[in-house]
Amino acid sequence: MHGDMLGKRDPMDVLGIYESCDVAGISYITAGEFNGDASLLRKICSSTDLPVLRKDFIMTASDVEETSSLGARGILLIARMLKGRTPEFVELALEHGLEPLVEVHSYDDIQYANASGTKMVAINNRDITMFEKDRGNVEVTERLHHFIDKKKMLVSASGIETLNDLKRAMSISDAALVGTAFMQAVDIEGIVRSFVGGQRC
Repeated sequence: MHGDMLGKRDPMDVLGIYESCDVAGISYITAGEFNGDASLLRKICSSTDLPVLRKDFIMTASDVEETSSLGARGILLIARMLKGRTPEFVELALEHGLEPLVEVHSYDDIQYANASGTKMVAINNRDITMFEKDRGNVEVTERLHHFIDKKKMLVSASGIETLNDLKRAMSISDAALVGTAFMQAVDIEGIVRSFVGGQRC
């Protein structure tokens, strides 16, 4: 879910749609820059049995501790921001019962992710330093996926707007993280069902 794209929609209604469409998990952005709300994350976590990933600019141990206390099961760690501290934060997340998803966007980022104990790496097709407004697409995953440690689960994230984008991503990744395309849709249920069905093809 994406705070600044919810508009007047009830996030619990959106959650219900996701659950009914058999998505693998939920992600919610708590960052203030995206109009996120930590209290809403807590409500989402307590309202679903699906794993919930907290997306934010995690930079301190307190951020990790807070994520655990809010009930999330996963935490996004951005290698571009944490740099050499990425392995440390992966271990900290694991100590707090959280599954770390390390986000990368460049070859240099990948070196930090590969050196860490994370089981999952997300290639963000868009540049988080530009607040994902750079219109990056699946080509980024296609260019970088060869450099990810093959023992790690690969997620293609952001910039996945069509079924063709999804099929390209899933041909080289283990999973896809889609948010904006869903939240911008008039018929959220329709597009979510089509994507969930499409990734199984």
